[in-house]
Amino acid sequence: MRRLVLIASIALSLGLAGAAAAQTAPNGGTHYRWVDASGLSHYSDSLTDDAVKFGYDIINNEGMVVAHIARPLTPTERAAADKQAAEDAARQRGIDAQKRNDLQLINTYPDEDALKAEQQQVLENLDEQMNTTSVNLHSQDAALTDLLNRAADDERAKQPVPKFLTDQISAQRNVVANERALLQRQKANREAVVQQQAQELQHFRELKAAEKADRGY
Repeated sequence: MRRLVLIASIALSLGLAGAAAAQTAPNGGTHYRWVDASGLSHYSDSLTDDAVKFGYDIINNEGMVVAHIARPLTPTERAAADKQAAEDAARQRGIDAQKRNDLQLINTYPDEDALKAEQQQVLENLDEQMNTTSVNLHSQDAALTDLLNRAADDERAKQPVPKFLTDQISAQRNVVANERALLQRQKANREAVVQQQAQELQHFRELKAAEKADRGY
């Protein structure tokens, strides 16, 4: 059905002009054949409304089909054809992009060791970022502990905790929570990168094996 819709769309846009020219051919040898809703075949020396409605074949004076003009698409079929065409185009763009990425991967890294070295450098950079965040978290956590101890001292002395101190504690808790959340995101990102690198390495091996096979050794 999908193929029929696409053929109908192309034929409708390109075939009607050819059909009109065929209809007025000076040799008078052009005929038309179409099949109606009941499955009955019809022939005519001129292009009729029914032929256009159901789609038709153009037959030369030797009885050979020289072109097929599909029936016009309904709005629903047209929408479906446009949607399918867009999906096919998107799929082809993805294939083309993958080919470009594969070519870049092969051209960038001469061998597996070079790729592994690059991947390790990426992980080391991520580890450095996580270490920086961890140090910051420890510092901010210590600052929060200090504020909490000051508030506890006031409470033990049966004195009200000043508003500025409670505000500082609230703000510092947010800072600590944000730093902790950042560290968790960085850890999750590193795990994702490790998985992606494993897939990339496996794909690189497959590309190299295919390249070797193509060269015959």
